[in-house]
Amino acid sequence: MQKLKIIVAGRVQGVGYRFYAVRQAHIFDIRGRVQNSMNGKVEITAIGNEANLELFIQELWKGPPMARVKDIEVSELSSAKGYSNFNIGY
Repeated sequence: MQKLKIIVAGRVQGVGYRFYAVRQAHIFDIRGRVQNSMNGKVEITAIGNEANLELFIQELWKGPPMARVKDIEVSELSSAKGYSNFNIGY
């Protein structure tokens, strides 16, 4: 299992991006969490197999119709909380 921290920048708040990320995570069997950040970005912790994570990130670039993704930063985490599903953090 690979554990990633993903930061999504652009017009990603107030456009349903977190809900979109949850739907995509369920499709690709990703566990973790998505939440808005105070700086206008969306932060994601994603845990899954490498191939599914790559597909998940490709979908994150698309986003929901009103979103405009400008950049995605991905970094590997050495450890992450033991998530049993993928949910929205507040």
